Amino acid sequence: MEALDRYILEHTQAEEALLHELDCVTHQRMVAPRMLSGHLQGKLLTMLTRMIRPKSVLEIGTFTGYSALSIAAGLEEDAQLDTIEVDDELEPLACSFFERSQHGHKIRMHIGSALEVAPRLHTQYDLVFIDGDKREYPAYYRMLMGDDGGTPLVQSGAFLVADNILWSGKVVQPVAHNDRHTQALIEFNRMVVADSRVENVIVPLRDGLNLIRIK
Repeated sequence: MEALDRYILEHTQAEEALLHELDCVTHQRMVAPRMLSGHLQGKLLTMLTRMIRPKSVLEIGTFTGYSALSIAAGLEEDAQLDTIEVDDELEPLACSFFERSQHGHKIRMHIGSALEVAPRLHTQYDLVFIDGDKREYPAYYRMLMGDDGGTPLVQSGAFLVADNILWSGKVVQPVAHNDRHTQALIEFNRMVVADSRVENVIVPLRDGLNLIRIK
């Protein structure tokens, strides 16, 4: 498998120098660096963004900013990315890389709970990347679709991309009664596949991506 992984990387467009530096800094400074999207997923996010050509993008969970920069690289000049991070201690690092990127001007970073911040932005999004607190995935979905009583943040033709949807395979294993992360991800996946308003496919890249289109 290592040989195949190496082959895939060798035959995928090289990682940008700034993103490679951010990857290294994240591994040096962060307790859980695997939360970073990384090269392959980053390239996929850039490609999906270019294919969808959204004018407005929402990211739930900035971390150190790798995925935001990957999405911004695929955005047209007049498009905007709102990225929301609950941990204010991550803001200086992420913003320092946004400022150095040629795509950084497309990014607006917000600090706080996505469930509180996103509705206050009063924006309809064409693309949403969900990578926040796994326990809140069902609540994010209800918020985006307007099922929580609020105004929907997405409409027909919009796409949602939910990360970590396989949770290291825990979604198909017996779940402990106090494992709220796995329970929430299982609930999220069930909500999506049972929702007639959307169509979806789970892609087993890294920890799993659920690609969802609003019909």
